[in-house]
Amino acid sequence: MIKNLTERQKSWLILLALWLGLLLLAALRPIAVPDEGRYGELGRWMLVSGDWLTPRLNGIPFFHKPPYLYWLEAISVAVFGVNELALRLVPALHAGLMLTALYLAARAISGEVIARRAVLMLGTSMGFLVGGQYINHDMLVASWIGLAIWCFAFAFMAGDKPNASLARLGFVACALGMLSKGLIGIALPGLVIFVWLIWTRQFRKVAHFPWFSGLALFALIAAPWYVLAQQRYPEFLNYMFIGQQLNRYTENVFNNPQPWWFYLVALTLLLFPWLFFAFGQVRRITAATLASDMLMPEPWWKLCWTWVLAILLFFSIPSSKLIGYIMPVMPPLALLAALGWQRVMAKRPAAGKVFITLMLVNLSIALGLVLKVGDLTRKGRAQDVAQVFACAAAPGDTLYVSERFPYDLPLYAQTVKPMVVLGDWLTLRQKAGDGWQRELFEGADFDARSAQLLQPLDVLAQVAQTPGHWYAGRSGSQLTAQLPGWTLYYQGAGWDLFRSGGTAAPSAPKSPEPAEHKGLPGCKDQRQK
Repeated sequence: MIKNLTERQKSWLILLALWLGLLLLAALRPIAVPDEGRYGELGRWMLVSGDWLTPRLNGIPFFHKPPYLYWLEAISVAVFGVNELALRLVPALHAGLMLTALYLAARAISGEVIARRAVLMLGTSMGFLVGGQYINHDMLVASWIGLAIWCFAFAFMAGDKPNASLARLGFVACALGMLSKGLIGIALPGLVIFVWLIWTRQFRKVAHFPWFSGLALFALIAAPWYVLAQQRYPEFLNYMFIGQQLNRYTENVFNNPQPWWFYLVALTLLLFPWLFFAFGQVRRITAATLASDMLMPEPWWKLCWTWVLAILLFFSIPSSKLIGYIMPVMPPLALLAALGWQRVMAKRPAAGKVFITLMLVNLSIALGLVLKVGDLTRKGRAQDVAQVFACAAAPGDTLYVSERFPYDLPLYAQTVKPMVVLGDWLTLRQKAGDGWQRELFEGADFDARSAQLLQPLDVLAQVAQTPGHWYAGRSGSQLTAQLPGWTLYYQGAGWDLFRSGGTAAPSAPKSPEPAEHKGLPGCKDQRQK
């Protein structure tokens, strides 16, 4: 039956197989902390609270990023339940969008063979297999940035006057990119297209661009949430655009400072080994080779390198660097790599076997990472404590935490009441770095009611003899070693669970309590397992 398929149908089957493989990997590992626990819980809590305007972490406003990811996670959880795959379905769908856009663009530019090879290279890279199922904003904004650039570029290449429909679709993609991660959703496509138009001497076409209708579509999609959030929280726009975006880009006081060459190493890992075939195209920057290049016409070749270099330079400037930031350059690099392979390897007798071997190596590495990561991160996660707490606690019970923040605990337990976070908050406001404490107290500044969730440590002594209170702390910490009035209920791999009122743990704490005690929704999920 496969023999009867057209080449185009085979390409679509390959696309589907790569995406299904991504979903398989997404279902095989626990939630990673802090990022996946944080962003997954934000989506779940949006569904639990019913507040679709304000993203909340532990019931406290969280305006580091726009809500597009959380909206989709809430919908996915509502349909498929609270589990790793439901949450990872959101970035996986956008990884599929990135792969599909690359295929359609590459097919139009260089034909079926190059397009399929580019898809296979991107689809068997660590950037796709791992980054494509990681719960955060990076794959979402990368896919919309990529779609916007492809749409704008094809619009300008349509003739003396740009294709209005493609241009408007590009504006829609920019709007969704801005709802994914803020200003870069429109700034990066704009930067790439601006430089490319100048390099290819097409800038005169800008006068014929459908600016009015395009910007109207952009505003209609992107603006309402920002306007409504600003109306409810007067300091919102200043906090998000100045504090969380401009300051993070220009200042060096935030987490993850890295040297300028960080993203060169990151790209090598994300697109290994295909990246080396892309870099092999650098030597072809001559008028003669470009004019005679039948695999990729000159304007498209220039677009790919403008795309890569402009975004690479943009993210290399700030001190703070994270590997996921560079995801938007994966599609053009994959296309350049496919061209490089076609020139260097395609006509060699063993080329097919070498290509398949390299794909299998990448797939094996990705599978090994996914299967091993749970063991390596077991002590940092609170999943085991969450499962016990879900079955032992009542929905109205209060859980206290301090010293560290267990991002995955409320997610796995499916709590319906925010945790109370303990600490010396007056001192932390003066000394806390760019970490979880700052996330909480800056968010609490937007909402006085949620600020009540941040309490001093002496609260533990006040409720020690009152039933219905729990405390989760890091194993072996000084605080958990001395908790008068509290009883150790469960000792996990990296976290311990204590109960107030002097109630000892049952002989098998992982088992649910009597039938009349229903526990939290997370307990139901564990029984099913």
